[in-house]
Amino acid sequence: MTTPLNEAPNHIKLAVDLIMLLEQHDIAPEEVLQALEIVKTDYQKKLTTNINN
Repeated sequence: MTTPLNEAPNHIKLAVDLIMLLEQHDIAPEEVLQALEIVKTDYQKKLTTNINN
């Protein structure tokens, strides 16, 4: 039995929302992956900053 999205963890909901948004805007997969690398780096820095504070 699959879990309904509204019962899924927040990170799964966010991933689904992001995928839908990107697909609705018909963004090339290469551009999405490049952008996600920037986002990932930014959030890793934020996580490190929060841990060190």
